[in-house]
Amino acid sequence: MSAMLLLVVSLVPALAFAAPAPRTQKKKLQAPNVVLVASDSFDGRLTFQPGSQVVKLPFINFMRAHGTTFLNAYTNSPICCPSRAAMWSGLFTHLTESWNNFKGLDPNYTTWMDIMAKHGYQTQKFGKVDYTSGHHSLSNRVEAWTREVEFLLRQEGRPIVNLMPDKNRRRVMAKDWQNTDKAIRWLRRVNDTKPFVLYLGLNLPHPYPSPSSGENFGASTFHTSLYWLEKVAYDAIKIPKWLALSQMHPVDYYSSYTKNCTGKFTENEIKNIRAFYYAMCAETDAMLGEIILTLRKIGLLQKTIVIYTSDHGEMAMEHRQFYKMSMYEASTHVPFLMMGPGITANLQVPRLVSLVDIYPTMLDIAGIPLPPNLSGYSLLALSSNTSANEQAFKDRHPPWILSEFHGCNANASTYMLRTGQWKYIAFSDGASVQSQLFDLSLDPDELTNIATEYPEITYSLDQKLRSIINYPKVSASVSQYNKEQFIMWKQSVGQNFSNVIAHLRWHQDWQKDPRKYENAIQHWLTATPVHQRLPAHSCPVAVDNNKTFSSYI
Repeated sequence: MSAMLLLVVSLVPALAFAAPAPRTQKKKLQAPNVVLVASDSFDGRLTFQPGSQVVKLPFINFMRAHGTTFLNAYTNSPICCPSRAAMWSGLFTHLTESWNNFKGLDPNYTTWMDIMAKHGYQTQKFGKVDYTSGHHSLSNRVEAWTREVEFLLRQEGRPIVNLMPDKNRRRVMAKDWQNTDKAIRWLRRVNDTKPFVLYLGLNLPHPYPSPSSGENFGASTFHTSLYWLEKVAYDAIKIPKWLALSQMHPVDYYSSYTKNCTGKFTENEIKNIRAFYYAMCAETDAMLGEIILTLRKIGLLQKTIVIYTSDHGEMAMEHRQFYKMSMYEASTHVPFLMMGPGITANLQVPRLVSLVDIYPTMLDIAGIPLPPNLSGYSLLALSSNTSANEQAFKDRHPPWILSEFHGCNANASTYMLRTGQWKYIAFSDGASVQSQLFDLSLDPDELTNIATEYPEITYSLDQKLRSIINYPKVSASVSQYNKEQFIMWKQSVGQNFSNVIAHLRWHQDWQKDPRKYENAIQHWLTATPVHQRLPAHSCPVAVDNNKTFSSYI
């Protein structure tokens, strides 16, 4: 980063589209350029009030002022690879069958970028893509496959912070900055007589690897420098409320345990983890800013639609968790901002949207007819402040979004239906694990599950969810896939499989009593699946949390 960033922080309000830097005009572009910046683990609530008050994000604020902010944008799966598979295919997770971080789209899958290339767009992508595979470790794979085994094993390192005490150190995440530099060099060389689409994938503000987690490092270190930490307003940091361990939903308890978060944390520890996460968000914002500044400097900002989003959010110690893999707001609510030609400035859109909407939006920007059977819808109509466009979108786009999770750190497939004021969450087959219902208008922190208090609403939303996705059948398919994958891996390592596991991230727990865990795996492999023991269309029921806990301990 150069002195250019220092200059723009003071000049952000003046960077209006009406005053671009001069550039020789060769030919008017028939379609706008598009730049999509997709970060990792960015909590979308930071892009609007009051979340935006906790950390300085000048370039996100610039996009808000000069473009459209989608206030209720969600991931379709709160984990990297499945989320990105949805983003690049325009299809829900159960349609891509991207069940975990290493099972994504086929490498030859036709993405929106491929289609734009066929229609004359110059295309380029840099950085984290991860829609075919997240390239994760053996630990990640075995953890995902065995998530329904009745045992508890620590899968992550305890979340910690690590500070570089350097007020001048701006480039902390070197790899992200290198990819940002590559994108800038590409923009400076691009042939502006043809439209282009550029994708930049950032790893920040994803936590960093933690060597203390074992051989296959977890990622539980929140790492930044004093330069970025000074962008955070410590007094504005909210310390999240936690339920007692005995009151937690069983899947939440399992997640908290596997993420190494059931121990004692001081208020100062929690505040620091959140502060460091926000500082990492500030560094992410600066990389987005370098792209915006470059476009302006070369005279292409007025001709380019810039989109910023993220694959999922970050819990940052909400609900006694870090990371994602949860349907709570911190994990599923993502940023989604657009600015550029034809995009209304300073517009905030409350309509529910999700990452599957990127595929049709990209093609709509390019004027390319949309293929049938996409899960998403173009958002261009919503970015225009006219009642006609709003009504047109309302007529096409259903008033709900769907998110699913089938990976590690949660011991049941999870499904979220978000509609109106309600968030409904179903698990597994819909009967063996209690569902959750939150009224976000009254309970934005999602601390009070009212599923049993309002059975009519719970039943109605469950029926709506089943009309969108046969989730008991999907859960059964994922369970079968997990068993098959584990058996193939187990056969590949022979009788030595337990010793292999004993040297993965689980080693500290596994080595204490390997026979216990081997027996649990054997029971899992031979037991009758839940979906074969329960009626396919059972209504959601409450489950005694304490009984559920005891089966894992």
